[in-house]
Amino acid sequence: MMKLWHCRDARSFRVLWALEELGLPYELVLLPFPPRWLEPEFLAINPLGTIPFFMDGDVRMTESAGICQYLAERYGGDGAQALRVLPGDARYGDYLNFLHQSDATLTFPQTLVLRYTRLEKPENRNPKVASDYRRWFVARTVWAENALADGREFLCGEFTVADIAVAYALLLAENLGHLGEVGPNLLAYWARCQAREGFVRAKAAQAG
Repeated sequence: MMKLWHCRDARSFRVLWALEELGLPYELVLLPFPPRWLEPEFLAINPLGTIPFFMDGDVRMTESAGICQYLAERYGGDGAQALRVLPGDARYGDYLNFLHQSDATLTFPQTLVLRYTRLEKPENRNPKVASDYRRWFVARTVWAENALADGREFLCGEFTVADIAVAYALLLAENLGHLGEVGPNLLAYWARCQAREGFVRAKAAQAG
């Protein structure tokens, strides 16, 4: 059985959501955040101390968007619920771009907002750095905001793991208090993503 080490609403939520969307069996290990400080035994499992950590047989993975792509490609099949776009599809480039933009462009600046507003000791917090990176995040949501301007429901038409990856950045923005700064297309899109049964099940799983 697949096994996921996860902190509530951390980037590992992407993997949890993908597992629920695909209806795959898995074991969930809930950890306090950040685990490398609060549960140092975790370093024996993942020397990076980061979340997620994912196992599938002999497979070991640590990158949330990569794990989502792995799950979709290995277990998604070819039907409407595959959660992926195949290479021969005209949307394939968009699919890969959004999937990897989710971390490199959208989540990265938010991790610095999180660090300099909540994780650092009070004397080391830096509101100026946090504000700069918050604005960086908001500015870089324009690609997804514009893509949704044509009325499409999800980024590549059908719901895929690229949506899971990008929507997680909106979840993080909501938790950090700056979701209201993104555009109206993304706000409506976020509401659609939250309404999915897979999202609701993932939220319930981590609550346990």
